[in-house]
Amino acid sequence: MDDSFRELLKVLLPALIFEYFELTKMDKQAEVLHLYMEEQNKPLREFSSDKLQSKGFFDEITVQDFPIRGHQVFLHIKRRRWMNEASGKVVYRDWDLVAKGTRLTSEFASFLKEISRYQ
Repeated sequence: MDDSFRELLKVLLPALIFEYFELTKMDKQAEVLHLYMEEQNKPLREFSSDKLQSKGFFDEITVQDFPIRGHQVFLHIKRRRWMNEASGKVVYRDWDLVAKGTRLTSEFASFLKEISRYQ
């Protein structure tokens, strides 16, 4: 994705989404825009002292976002999971912690609550 397109998306979507997710695909059909995103393989702060190994993704979820220029917008999101090699347990980003440590719009906080329901 080129830099100008990425900057445009930052204006249209919550900026923090680009800190944690990568846009992998965009599909426009008539009056509907589908944006496909995968959580980046960035270390979890709360497990910074442990060795984590990426173990793929949870099932994709779809969240409807605010319309853009008369187009319905659907975000197709794949959240990442990691194996904590010390404990042998699967761990994932706690979006409640991310929300508390940042200044979010109410819309983005709602978005985080929505994706947190799918674990």
